[in-house]
Amino acid sequence: MITAGIDMGSRSIKVVLVEELKVDGAPQLKYGVKKTHIMMPGDLDQDVAADKAYNEALEAAGLKRDDVKVVFATGAGRKQVAFATEGITEMTAGAKGASFMFPMARTVVDVGAEEGRGMKTDADGKAVDFAGNEKCAAGAGSFAEAMSRALQMTLKEFGDASLKSDKSIPMNAQCTVFAESEVVSLIHSSTPKNDIAKAVLDAVASRVCAMVRRVGIDGEVVLIGGMAHNAGFVQSLKTAMGVDAVSLPDMPEYISALGCALIAAERQH
Repeated sequence: MITAGIDMGSRSIKVVLVEELKVDGAPQLKYGVKKTHIMMPGDLDQDVAADKAYNEALEAAGLKRDDVKVVFATGAGRKQVAFATEGITEMTAGAKGASFMFPMARTVVDVGAEEGRGMKTDADGKAVDFAGNEKCAAGAGSFAEAMSRALQMTLKEFGDASLKSDKSIPMNAQCTVFAESEVVSLIHSSTPKNDIAKAVLDAVASRVCAMVRRVGIDGEVVLIGGMAHNAGFVQSLKTAMGVDAVSLPDMPEYISALGCALIAAERQH
């Protein structure tokens, strides 16, 4: 049996196919028959873009639509996936996917382009509590991205630069517009770019940490979402949360789509 999970994010669409295999007579789930990731084209509606992403995933896996038993969708645009059987919240999908990758995970942090959230999970990978960002761009990847542009750096360069700084410069602005003014002021005062990058990522991490603390930091901490690729942010988050390690899956931006497909498979029994 093959199921599909589609994560309709604000910037991109992720698709993961999951196959259920029989091992010694018992069902066993294996993810990643094939996965695909496309940016959201500006000239396409979300339903058209979802259809395109799904077709690409099926083609890459050598499958037809009839080969997939059920399709579940998650993400901000999940209601736009016309061919999906059911929609799953981002918290439910993210917790399930993270727990599948890290069975001991109890705290899941999800930071994407436009949203950040913290989830507490149980031993079955169910989200039992969560908290999300409530202020303009606070605790989201777009905040860091906007600040990296102000410094004329890529987001990766921005993250790498922050690791070269040992300064702690507070940033008070909650809004991207005002924060950019703070960055400009730091530039004019000849503050090194490394220090500015660290200040921005520390600020994002601090706001994310505040959300996570509302649900509690317990057990293994897993970071999912696109910001998991940013080494500087990962370091800032560890410091803010006061933990020695944060577990990173090898496909952090696909975890919610994976969780969605896993839930779809479970509900067929």
